[in-house]
Amino acid sequence: RRDQYPRDRDQYSMIGRDRDKYSMIGRDRDQYNMYGRDYSKSRQIAKAVTAVTAGGSLLVLSSLTLVGTVIALTVATPLLVIFSPILVPALITVALLITGFLSSGGFGIAAITVFSWIYKYATGEHPQGSDKLDSARMKLGGKVQDMKDRAQYYGQQQTGGEDDRDRTRGTQHTT
Repeated sequence: RRDQYPRDRDQYSMIGRDRDKYSMIGRDRDQYNMYGRDYSKSRQIAKAVTAVTAGGSLLVLSSLTLVGTVIALTVATPLLVIFSPILVPALITVALLITGFLSSGGFGIAAITVFSWIYKYATGEHPQGSDKLDSARMKLGGKVQDMKDRAQYYGQQQTGGEDDRDRTRGTQHTT
């Protein structure tokens, strides 16, 4: 292929030379200063000091939080035990009230949505899902008509004369 496209080969060789020319891009460049000296050790030391400082301060903050939580629980536990006959029923009552208000609000929003949909459908607009309702109504109407026809057919068979019964059995009665 290279023999077929000599211009491409020349372009590839130029790219290779340019890559050598700019080999100090990215990470390689970060390891050297403008005089070509390696300063990665000092950079690593600075990173380590920063990490130890940040990690240590976060560790101190988490231990202070743990100590504060333990102290708060130590102080609050006797109060919770003393007031538990009042607090537990109060919490249950508050939970039931909140649940009741949220559920009644949800049911109210659902009812308003349904009434709005029914109003739009009754006034001739086509809300979302009305085509499915129409097709279901048509199918149900067809099934009702089939059942009505069958009931009428079987009713006529049962109330018909002897000739009708004999014809359904396959024999004919002659008089």
